[in-house]
Amino acid sequence: MDAFNRRAFVKASAAAGALSSINAFSVSKPTANDTEIKIALVGCGGRGSGAIVQAMNVRKGIKLVAMADAFGDKVESSLAKVTKVHGDRVDVPESRRFSGFDAYKKAIDTDCDLVILATPPHFRPIHLEYAVNKKKHVFMEKPVAVDGPGVRSVIESAAKAKSNSTMLAVGLQRRHQFDYNESVAQCQDGAIGDFQYAEVWWNSGGVWTRPRQDGQSEMEYQMRNWYYFNWLCGDHIVEQHIHNLDVINWMKNGFPVKASGMGGRQVRNGIDNGEIYDHFAVTYEYADGSKMFSQARHIPNCDNKVSEIAYGTKGTCNFGRHSITVGGKRSWRFRGKKVNGHQHEWVDLINSLDKGEIYNEGEYGAYSTMTAILGRMATYYGKEITWEQALNSELKLSPETYAWDANPPTLPNKNGRYTIPMPGKNKPF
Repeated sequence: MDAFNRRAFVKASAAAGALSSINAFSVSKPTANDTEIKIALVGCGGRGSGAIVQAMNVRKGIKLVAMADAFGDKVESSLAKVTKVHGDRVDVPESRRFSGFDAYKKAIDTDCDLVILATPPHFRPIHLEYAVNKKKHVFMEKPVAVDGPGVRSVIESAAKAKSNSTMLAVGLQRRHQFDYNESVAQCQDGAIGDFQYAEVWWNSGGVWTRPRQDGQSEMEYQMRNWYYFNWLCGDHIVEQHIHNLDVINWMKNGFPVKASGMGGRQVRNGIDNGEIYDHFAVTYEYADGSKMFSQARHIPNCDNKVSEIAYGTKGTCNFGRHSITVGGKRSWRFRGKKVNGHQHEWVDLINSLDKGEIYNEGEYGAYSTMTAILGRMATYYGKEITWEQALNSELKLSPETYAWDANPPTLPNKNGRYTIPMPGKNKPF
């Protein structure tokens, strides 16, 4: 994949990062505009419902006109939640409520202006390609894929969105927070000296489980429990830890060239825990030899930590606290306006549309997703994996057919348990 070379990425990442910084610093209040923007929501879970509410919070004129999800009950529950907050701007009659695997096409095909993509990550490349081909503005949640083929598809769609002059925003909301923007800028301006290494964490107690229900097909069960299956989620290092990995890629204006790691399942061993791990420890290395040490853990009753710290020859930057320490003393601390990243990314997006300032966050969204996938692959394989190997991998995590009676890529044994990725035995290519 010569098109996806390191030099091209660094150039694109720097440009996209600079644009994100400009947007975050220059836009903090909604424009005085009530021009109608019609939105279709694809993926009606908690994140999708939250995203559309946040979009409509920005200003008047933002309308929800279509909804789609694999499950009809998700559409109805999301509709009730959004109507409770913004009922006067919800216009989704039954004829524009769609369910099933092809529901996304029907929602995107309405006369909407912008599409929110908030389904499980596996579907992001498929849905993005369709929306871009229809020349719709797009906001897609992170991560943007679960495997190398998916990342390559997103990169191609991002390029097409640029040629269409349509918006492509990605839900890496730290890039729209003033505190993160200024912390990154301080590091890039030399406040901590030459970067040496970073530590990043997403350590928490874990997420929900949904027991199997009578009458469910295997496909429905896995779709309802998407977080626990790699083809849908990518494992929690991809689904959540991408945020922390992205911060260091952003600061470096680059991405790792290789990774090695270890992990497994210590407490995530129930019948409802699918096939994903509950802990990862990955060492990433960048082209200049600097490193990023990563932890991602889902184990209750342990220390929780979601943050990033960069270490340089002069000092350190604690991104979680948005402060810099030099010589054992705090030399800088962000004292500006704090904003909610999930909300402010929508302020930036809507205001940019109002001004006709189209930006594209697809490249860095794809490459930070790839960083997380690289860590997962190295851990599952138990060997060092290079960036090129991971990005160019033909391992595709997808079913042969999308249907409720079709088989997902992984199936349970007679006891209802799934094969767990085993280092030394798995081959990720």
